[in-house]
Amino acid sequence: MSGRPEPPAGDLAAGLARVEGFLLAAHETAAARAEAERFADRLPWLLSAQRDDVVHHYADFRLASARRQCDAVAARCTELRAEYEQRYARLRLRLVRTCVAAVLTAVPAAVGLACLVSRLA
Repeated sequence: MSGRPEPPAGDLAAGLARVEGFLLAAHETAAARAEAERFADRLPWLLSAQRDDVVHHYADFRLASARRQCDAVAARCTELRAEYEQRYARLRLRLVRTCVAAVLTAVPAAVGLACLVSRLA
């Protein structure tokens, strides 16, 4: 189409993840600023410079809080992933053992049945 090679799928996914992260961060920053503005609006006695300072500090506090929450969620996701991977590995091992046991039980039984049938015939 454009003559340029297509980027590998991993690069494309990583790029989309970065764009998504940027958009989420921009949205959170705008939301924090709007919340700070609403908070400062409830303090009509503040001078202009004081109001700007309150808005700035409130937005910074709100963003830091959101960052801590996001980090906590990410850490918990990592813990859960490790836990579920470990659980999946145990279940997979149990399934393999069960299948092997079933085969080892069924083969001698089938051989014995075949011998019995051949003697009767």
